Amino acid sequence: MIGYLKGKVLQAEGGVVLLENNGIGYELTCSGALFAKLVTDRQGEAYTYLQVREDGISLFGFVSPEEKNMFLQLISVSGVGPKMGIAVLSGMNVNELAVAIASSDVKLLSTVKGLGKKTAERIVLELREKVSAVSAPAASGQMPAAPAESVSAKEEDAVVGLMSLGYTRGESVRAVKAAVERGASSVEEIIMSALRSM
Repeated sequence: MIGYLKGKVLQAEGGVVLLENNGIGYELTCSGALFAKLVTDRQGEAYTYLQVREDGISLFGFVSPEEKNMFLQLISVSGVGPKMGIAVLSGMNVNELAVAIASSDVKLLSTVKGLGKKTAERIVLELREKVSAVSAPAASGQMPAAPAESVSAKEEDAVVGLMSLGYTRGESVRAVKAAVERGASSVEEIIMSALRSM
């Protein structure tokens, strides 16, 4: 599986980049952030996801491992394919998406072109449930005090948002508590403050 590419941009149009690496040109369907970066620099690196289907093979590119991780979570939602996942990540950055999911902001998600309200609701529902389901094994053996630590509803939303970016529950709880101590109050402020310290 191709998970990472670095090379020179030969062509770029409509969110698709032809990236040359060791004499081979890879056609990448890029997130908005990666496309903008590669077009500006005319070279660079991409974290990739290879989709193999009966009717063909497609390669999708992302600007960071965190963005790729968010994409993988998006396409795990029923009804969300790779093209929709790319559209969502091109409509908002990873931090904004995490905040939207954590705060169940269906209205904000629905502003993404091609993403309807029902699909947006499904993304919020399924990703929050998925994060909750994996939080128990992730927390075990990490920091025994973390699960017992009292977390308010607002803080829990922020913790879910951070976990959707790939952080463990223990890491997320500690970062959220620290962010609140620094004066962050809304879910968005808490997540943004926590991310700056992680």
